[in-house]
Amino acid sequence: MSVDGIGGVGGRNPYELTEESPVYVISVAAQLSGLHPQTLRQYDRLGLVSPGRTAGRGRRYSARDIQLLREVQRLSQDEGINLAGIKRIIELENQVAALQDRVAELAAAVEGAAAALQQREAQVHASYRRDLVPYQDVQQTSALVVWRPKRPE
Repeated sequence: MSVDGIGGVGGRNPYELTEESPVYVISVAAQLSGLHPQTLRQYDRLGLVSPGRTAGRGRRYSARDIQLLREVQRLSQDEGINLAGIKRIIELENQVAALQDRVAELAAAVEGAAAALQQREAQVHASYRRDLVPYQDVQQTSALVVWRPKRPE
């Protein structure tokens, strides 16, 4: 699957369709979402659902946009949430998704750093001279050791 919905990533087919590919004209999007085209235009003006645009500025909706339109309709009709509230919910959901992506990115960086640290630690241990013995500090005790030289016999 392509990341940006239009072009390919990592040598993939640039014509591959994804959930984010803007392919539906407004009349088809309206039919698929069960809404009137004028409602879709209003949602676009309010920033609830922002479809892609063609070179001639025509709206092109993706499958993800259609899902979002259905969710906006459900929140409005079934839950009784006004459009300003729905916009805030969408913004917060997008923010949560972005933060989850960032957490995953940071977790991967931490894993990479830990692996690099282990590798470096292994290199340091491999460089130790084997004829040396690690020194361990002896705890101070109150024992007294007396040394007496051997008597010549």
